[in-house]
Amino acid sequence: MRKIIYFVHSSLDGHIDGPGGAFDWPVLGPELGAYGDGLQARVDTFLYGRVVWEMMSGFWPDAESVSNDPHDLAFAPVWRRTPKIVFSRTLEQPEGNVRVIGGNLAEEVAALKQSPGKDLLLTGGSTLPAALTELGLIDEYHIVMHPVVLGGGRPLFLQGKERLNLRFVDSRSFDSRTVLLRYDRPAG
Repeated sequence: MRKIIYFVHSSLDGHIDGPGGAFDWPVLGPELGAYGDGLQARVDTFLYGRVVWEMMSGFWPDAESVSNDPHDLAFAPVWRRTPKIVFSRTLEQPEGNVRVIGGNLAEEVAALKQSPGKDLLLTGGSTLPAALTELGLIDEYHIVMHPVVLGGGRPLFLQGKERLNLRFVDSRSFDSRTVLLRYDRPAG
């Protein structure tokens, strides 16, 4: 069965973006970039909620024209060729290798996990990850903590109905700046 891997950047005070949606604070150094590349090698599909999709689709199709960062230049073609699924009830069908799912989340994602292929990478967001967490469908949590206190914004974890106990797997630092906290959903 395919796994869903949730990869997200967080501030120390537990926000995935700052007030007004600011996302100018994550710093991607070479070690963190290499870790992200390793995650991407494990997957064959990127998953997004609508808000994160709009941010990603606003940058990656033409990243080479606005960035000369080596990681951006290497990742842009990977992003363009990798199939993407956007979960939204309001998004029109975008161009390219993108599928929009707006139906029954539990059924659609369970079918995705049962289908053949590599793992699935859910990047950023809080609403879709909260819904998938509530349904027990996220298998791995890869949380990168950045040394910034934002003082507001969207929380990393939205209020769930029940307590969620995760199993610690690993932690490590990148580029003398960020710390990865990795957890799995315990079996059973």
